[in-house]
Amino acid sequence: MSTTTPTAPPAPAGAPRAALFHPTVARLTYRALLGRRRALILFALPALLVVVAVAVRLLAGADDSTASGILGGFALGTMVPLIGVIAGTGAIGPEIDDGSVVYLLSKPVARPTIIVTKLFVATGVTVVFSAVPVLVAGFVLNGNSQQIAVAYALAAAIASVAYSALFLLLGTITRHAVVFGLVYALVWEALFGTLVPGARTLSVQQWALAVGQKVGAEGALTSDVQLPAAICLLAVVTIGATWYAGRRLKSLTLAGEE
Repeated sequence: MSTTTPTAPPAPAGAPRAALFHPTVARLTYRALLGRRRALILFALPALLVVVAVAVRLLAGADDSTASGILGGFALGTMVPLIGVIAGTGAIGPEIDDGSVVYLLSKPVARPTIIVTKLFVATGVTVVFSAVPVLVAGFVLNGNSQQIAVAYALAAAIASVAYSALFLLLGTITRHAVVFGLVYALVWEALFGTLVPGARTLSVQQWALAVGQKVGAEGALTSDVQLPAAICLLAVVTIGATWYAGRRLKSLTLAGEE
């Protein structure tokens, strides 16, 4: 009597692919970012920007150059990358540090889905706590004269995506992601990216300014990087960092299983 081994039926041709966004992962990430003490810093930095904008407007009145100096120097040059550090590293770093990432990786969720979901959350948090306050501060400072408020808010939103991907990657490759992120934000972006001409071409701030420059009035914003190059560099950094973060997360899975 012959027997045959049953075989699993083939997957239907129209079977859906794995989603790139997982609501449960997103909810846990939001809770990690906004339910701890780091949320105080997320609220404090935008509040400081708005307070400074109100004080400057009351003391000096509306002035386009002053508005550009505050929005470009403090907001885009310091506040946005700092918020990116907090959101990007906080989206996954604490889970790796305390070992709870093993619980997440044990679930039937694709590793790219975890990374992309966390990137969406980190980007959303960074945009809300950076681009929106920049827009408000810009209107307070000069009433959006020469489209300065909108242009800098757009630049902050664009930079938020790249910063979130970059610092999310740092969170997967080192336990000192916050330290390295702060060094990058405060030394490279705020110092070298502002003062050293050659370093400006490798600055997320300058790439974002190239995009915002197209929205503002002529001469209102300036960037050392041409728009096509800026868009390419932003795409390379964002996509490359996200892809490699997924690879690193896969290696963490293998290490945990071993």
